[in-house]
Amino acid sequence: MGCAASSSSSLHRRRRKRPPVSEVAVFVPSLRVPLPVDLARHLRGLVSRHALDTVSAARARVVSSASENVSSNVLELRRSLEEYLPLLLGFTKKEFRLEFLVEFKWRDVVVQKKETCIASAWYELLSVVHMMAMMALLEANLVIVHSDSVVVCESEVSEDCKKTAIDLLLMASGYLEFCVRHILVHMPLGVKKNLPGELQEGVLEAIATQALGQGTEMQLGLAVESQKATLSVKRRLACEQVSYFAQAHYCLSGCDINEHEKKILLFIKWKYLEAKAAAYYFHGQMLDKGSAPSDHISAAYCILAAEELLIDSKRACLCFCLAAPVTRVPPAWGAMKHLHQKIPELASKKCQTYGYLFEEDKVPQPLPDLPEFQLSLRPDDYELPDIDAMWDAETCQPQVQTLKAHLEDEVYENEMP
Repeated sequence: MGCAASSSSSLHRRRRKRPPVSEVAVFVPSLRVPLPVDLARHLRGLVSRHALDTVSAARARVVSSASENVSSNVLELRRSLEEYLPLLLGFTKKEFRLEFLVEFKWRDVVVQKKETCIASAWYELLSVVHMMAMMALLEANLVIVHSDSVVVCESEVSEDCKKTAIDLLLMASGYLEFCVRHILVHMPLGVKKNLPGELQEGVLEAIATQALGQGTEMQLGLAVESQKATLSVKRRLACEQVSYFAQAHYCLSGCDINEHEKKILLFIKWKYLEAKAAAYYFHGQMLDKGSAPSDHISAAYCILAAEELLIDSKRACLCFCLAAPVTRVPPAWGAMKHLHQKIPELASKKCQTYGYLFEEDKVPQPLPDLPEFQLSLRPDDYELPDIDAMWDAETCQPQVQTLKAHLEDEVYENEMP
């Protein structure tokens, strides 16, 4: 019995060590974190000890913050990144000739063995701004996915939470757009070829567009809950959402996506089907307001198409959740919480009214096209901070050293962690 109890206890402990299965409302691609780098070995004699100490300490704070539980450390990590960024910009100035001297190392949080080391300050800058974007997406997800299990079961997300999440999504999209337009353009082709998959131009554009699509999804949720929002407004938002996710999928079409990164494709497919179901539902209701008999039949086609798309979206959601890393099936929230009930109800009524026509195929006609609208959401404008004043000071420049000072530097470097 003792052995059995011991085995049972051991099994229980092993089970408890399994990481919790997370829930996704806002998709956060695989997070990358910086690894320690010996800046002194690369920069000794090129910058002063003061500059070396300052930059090393700032980067070490980022590494330390990122080594903890990122989800519970978002604000501190963001602050560390913002403090490091003005100092890092000095490496990108050609007059200092530091661009390609330091080999910066970053690692994928999920795929621990996936490390990328590139001797390029632009790679480090890209990685930092990319991480700021991921922090914004992560924070948006945390705002929507509540820790209170009771609230999660009820799938209630307050209006303020949605508005906060929209702001964070626009911020993330702005960071990623900046990466594409203002950082990648400075990289030599050889550096670009060595970038990890998540930093490819198409992937960055896809995530930026996906963020806008999810922002529109939350706007639609606010419109559905508002008594003032008209049916045409709801249809427009749903159609815009379809366009955003279609664009995101197109951006990924030319990218080299590995098995792990395919989860983003599954997420976009899921959200695209949800958006299309919503768009056909609201478009059908708009057509139903027409006076011609053909309008009502077209409306019925739209509602039935919405029901089929809704079923497909549930399957796509399950495929996304089962793909590695496994995530929990989220409860319906926002507009979809409303539509999961309304679409089947209205589809059932349309079948009762026009079912005999569909069964006898008396009105064969193609599914009406969805209207196209100019997309309204735009990424936030982002600009890099000013370069730290340290780089313009005389204390940044290396000084001629005596032999004694040189030996003291040797001892200092050996004592550095």
